[in-house]
Amino acid sequence: MAGIPSTVITSPQHRAPARTTTRRNVENVVLGNLHFVPEFPSFYPEELIGGRKASWLYVCQWCYNYTHELLKHAAHCKVCPCKDESPPGELIYEEDGYAIHQVDGEENKLFAQNLSLFAKLFLDTKSVFFDVSSFLYYLLILQPPKSGTTLTNGTSSAAAYGQVVGFFSKEKMSWDNNNLACILIFPPWQRRNLGQILIAASYILGRHEGRFGGPEKPLSAPGRKAYLAYWCGEAAREILGAPGKKTVSVRNISESCWILGEDVVAALREMGITESRKTAGGNLVVNKSRVRAWVEKHRVSLTPIVDADAFLLDEASLDGSAVGGASEGSE
Repeated sequence: MAGIPSTVITSPQHRAPARTTTRRNVENVVLGNLHFVPEFPSFYPEELIGGRKASWLYVCQWCYNYTHELLKHAAHCKVCPCKDESPPGELIYEEDGYAIHQVDGEENKLFAQNLSLFAKLFLDTKSVFFDVSSFLYYLLILQPPKSGTTLTNGTSSAAAYGQVVGFFSKEKMSWDNNNLACILIFPPWQRRNLGQILIAASYILGRHEGRFGGPEKPLSAPGRKAYLAYWCGEAAREILGAPGKKTVSVRNISESCWILGEDVVAALREMGITESRKTAGGNLVVNKSRVRAWVEKHRVSLTPIVDADAFLLDEASLDGSAVGGASEGSE
């Protein structure tokens, strides 16, 4: 099974160029037994995918190793050491059929490289693909029903631990206090609001770390849409959860939800709940009845997206020092 040898990972570069060509170098990709079409080129070595352009790329659903040969793919999947183990990293969240594992790119380098290369097929400008050691990865795992191993999309899981359906990454040390570098839900599991789980997790982790910030910017159009949905929901929950006559400021929402003030303001404007008048101090005035109407129209639950108390966090796990690669054989 082809994979990037560790000897080629020598470049200090860790991001794609600001703009890459949209001409795909992989026409079709198969993840496990699911087929879909990539959107963007990735940085797979030509000698390992059969040339400058691959008609088909077969990717292992457990370790993300890859090959352009079907027989090699089938042979690998039969013996992949990861298929009967839980995904790499440390379990930090488990609730309502979902789990999140924190993976240290330094401890799980080959897995992180292969995951990043796969993710680049669906991300335009952002992807960590060389220097993964300075990043943490958070895998979203869809767990199989307790009664069997059939996933909700009708596919079968060979492992009882579930299927990785997406991830987000972040720098271990961000000078801009970013709590997220890139995020992706894999195509077969998109349009289920699963990205909201990862976004919510990034803010809860940021709060535990004392990292007051947000995603790396500028955001892509889909990324901005997803984040506005999250910011709007958090703002609505905070406003409607406040006592009737209490004045809620942007700072209150920001400090309570751990969202930057500028992002709170963007959310309030997006919701269309501000009045034309301002206070004597020049502050925005929000109409609570408009907030309720917005919640009903967009069917936003007032229950938090994830349970903050369900996170299994300690000082060691937050900086990645407790994340190991024992179970190893990514907008």
